[in-house]
Amino acid sequence: MAEHRLRAWALTLLLLVSATWLVPLPTAAAAETVNEQSFTVAGTPESDGRPVTLDVSLLTTDPAAARPAIVLAHGFGGTKNDSLPVGRELAQAGYAVITYTARGFGASGGRIHLDAPAYEGADAIKLVDFAVTRPEILIVDGDPVIGFAGASYGGAISLVAAALDPRIDAIAPAFTWNSLVQSLFPQSTVTGPPVSLADVPADQPGVFKQRWASLFFLSGSSGSAPSSEGDEAALCGRFDLNLCRAYLKTAQSGRPDAELVRLLRASGPAGLLGRVHAPTLLIQGEQDTLFPLDQADANLRGLPADTTARMRWVTGGHDASISVEDQLDSIEAWFARYLQGDQSPTDTSFAVTVPQTSLVGAAGDSEPTTLVAPGYPGRGVATDTETLGLAGDRQSVLSPPGGTPAALTSLPGTGGALAAAAGIAGYGLGVLPGRSATFTTTPLTAPRALVGSGRVQLEVTSSTATATLFVSLWDLGPDTVPTRGAPSADDTADAAGQSTGPQPSSAVLPGAAVSPVRLSGLTPGQPRRIEVALPTVAAQVPVGHRLQVVVSSTDQAYAVPAAAAVYTVQLAPETALTLPRLRAEAAGGGRLQVPLALVIVVGALAVAAVAALVVFWLRRRARHPRADLADLPLAVEGLVKTYGDGFRAVDGVSFTAGRGQVVGLLGPNGAGKTTTMRMLVGLIRPDSGAVYVAGEPMHAGADALGEVGALIEGPGFLPHLTGRENLAAYWQATGRPLEDAYLDEALAIADLGGGLDRRVRGYSQGMRQRLGIAQAMLGRPQLLLLDEPTNGLDPPQILAMRRVLADYAAGGRTVLISSHLLAEVEHSCSHVVVMNRGRVVLTGSVAELTARDDVTLVGLAPDADHAAAQAALTGLGLVVALEDGLLRVSGDRPRAEIVAALVGARVGVESVDGRRQLEEVFMGLVGAPAAATSGAADD
Repeated sequence: MAEHRLRAWALTLLLLVSATWLVPLPTAAAAETVNEQSFTVAGTPESDGRPVTLDVSLLTTDPAAARPAIVLAHGFGGTKNDSLPVGRELAQAGYAVITYTARGFGASGGRIHLDAPAYEGADAIKLVDFAVTRPEILIVDGDPVIGFAGASYGGAISLVAAALDPRIDAIAPAFTWNSLVQSLFPQSTVTGPPVSLADVPADQPGVFKQRWASLFFLSGSSGSAPSSEGDEAALCGRFDLNLCRAYLKTAQSGRPDAELVRLLRASGPAGLLGRVHAPTLLIQGEQDTLFPLDQADANLRGLPADTTARMRWVTGGHDASISVEDQLDSIEAWFARYLQGDQSPTDTSFAVTVPQTSLVGAAGDSEPTTLVAPGYPGRGVATDTETLGLAGDRQSVLSPPGGTPAALTSLPGTGGALAAAAGIAGYGLGVLPGRSATFTTTPLTAPRALVGSGRVQLEVTSSTATATLFVSLWDLGPDTVPTRGAPSADDTADAAGQSTGPQPSSAVLPGAAVSPVRLSGLTPGQPRRIEVALPTVAAQVPVGHRLQVVVSSTDQAYAVPAAAAVYTVQLAPETALTLPRLRAEAAGGGRLQVPLALVIVVGALAVAAVAALVVFWLRRRARHPRADLADLPLAVEGLVKTYGDGFRAVDGVSFTAGRGQVVGLLGPNGAGKTTTMRMLVGLIRPDSGAVYVAGEPMHAGADALGEVGALIEGPGFLPHLTGRENLAAYWQATGRPLEDAYLDEALAIADLGGGLDRRVRGYSQGMRQRLGIAQAMLGRPQLLLLDEPTNGLDPPQILAMRRVLADYAAGGRTVLISSHLLAEVEHSCSHVVVMNRGRVVLTGSVAELTARDDVTLVGLAPDADHAAAQAALTGLGLVVALEDGLLRVSGDRPRAEIVAALVGARVGVESVDGRRQLEEVFMGLVGAPAAATSGAADD
């Protein structure tokens, strides 16, 4: 069951992930031609004197005109080509744009030092020197007019470069770090009063963020190293060997190696910020468990007081998208002010995008709100706080031997969609019974905008001299009130059979963020009082919701002690939950107020309470296994889904899919196919009805998902990994042995040849589609769900896919295909389910549905006389038409008589078929024009 649940959640995450890391920008109506010149620029030699060259490009629309310059730095593992889309846009906006590949990557030489000032920082200075020599770049008083921008790795070098070179006039770092020590070994305990959004020790090593660290180092060690340097160099790829050795020691022990801490402290901007005087636009993502919001907070606070700076918190981050293109409007406006002399007033306000949550706790149900404060809290705006009471008894928490099972709050590198997935599964995997302590507020009587980091004081007692804990702040929907005491019928139970209280059926962990805490020097049995800085987040919590502080002993993203321990956790005396308050206004309007619609809805909740309880009871009841459906791979019963505007997309849908069947789900646009497919795997929760896989109830995170492979609404992959690495990362996330993946079969299905070892960012649509289907088939799931599987495939690939699906089902498995291509379904599927206007209008086998006694299709010999054939048949009172080289004969005469009449007229007959085309059956049912079936999206 545990393995199935891990696979289930990995599948849910990857279904939610969409491949939007790089979003193409609209093309200007009168875009100028961008000229690109390539150069080799001498970089900073390595410590052994080995020379280094940098691969550089210069983009401009008019080489004869001197213009302000912008240097674009790419993300970790990338090359200068990643910066080209943004570079072309900026070039058309009037800049000379320098893109380059950082040392240790692509065609540039040297080793990776993680933006160390002595190496990558010195390279940045050489790029400014290069700019001075170029006639395309504006020079004033001997210095170039120049800015730096980039995301992640490129964002850090922008800060480092500005600190080292005063010739840099403005910077726009995004989604980047302050301290790699605090990023990869976070520690969230604080002392003293909370005077800032993040006042934890910036460089004190804490808990090892092992999953992100391994991905980080893996993407930098994939390059080849000179064979003369031996096996160690081959293992470390293009990393500096000292840095690599220190990381390998840390990865083996789970504790920070002293040399690694020293090297990380020397990398990036943390120790240099006091020297940054260039106007700085900081952009940080709210979905980022690698470089959380507190890293941007530390960067801003480290700048000199007289440095012009602005902070923006935006949707995105390493768990979603770190594309600079998405922020181009803000970046262009910043550089226009400081590089092109735009005289508009300097904007130093603090802007934050606050996601909305619905009244049942699901994130992303409405458009986010942008709040704007006059300045960043503590830097132009007073820091306000408020307190909320917490309730919860003293609780024992087990740290299991080996650290497993571990709580699952995020899956680094998979898109981080767990934070947006509401429902019992997210809470059930993130708050493990017996491994977590919970402390909960009363329902909120007013909405709260959580912008920043809260505080909570705890007393921790450990059975050992050390303790590792993970503290998080959950938003619980109004549908379940956690209680303690005697178990009820709806309670879950831990391994010992003890009640853990009702599980909330809607819960959100903002940002999928947790605060790691490592305590040492404890006296076993003696409590220690600590103050914990809760994760820095941006979230809106509605009326009626509760906030819950969760203290867990494990988190799968981090290294935890292998030895078992027991912790006792309780609230410190007279402790309340302290939350930051932001003096802000909604963008484009007045001060943030409670919407009238929200007040009306809250009032309506009281009237609808009884109905809601009935709905929730029915949902819980629907999640019990059904023994009568155990032999059916898929059973769908009475699914209903109505959206907030009253539109009923799915209305009582029921059907089954048997073993060995390839079932096509058909319908015109708006029929409800996509909504149905999403409900089948728990991405959308139905208003009523149920889905069963082999008799087991299906919902988000259900055990039954372990037997399901799915590709819904297109594949989502990590663009910086190869196809092979993406498949391996997906399977690793399931927690199952590699031999259970049947990886060779999946690779054969993908049929990508050498492309399998190329980064996915360079794949065509067809390559992505094939890789997505292969990923869905990993582990040979008993049920395979494919949404438009032939999108992007050429005719030979479509033919090959038909054989793959037929062979897959022939092994006793089941395939469900949603498609608008009727001819393809007719050739690929054994059965169909036809939907129209949210309802199922017909089900059955393709052979049965296309069979018809009063229609005969006759294939004639190549030299047949069509006129003679038509005369012979019309003489029998039959209606004859020529379609695609076949005679379509309609009437009530037996087929034997039709053939006899043609033979008597000396007309050669090659074939006789009594089948209709599936399109004819379909059009007769839905009554829509043929064009209506040509779209790719149905709702």
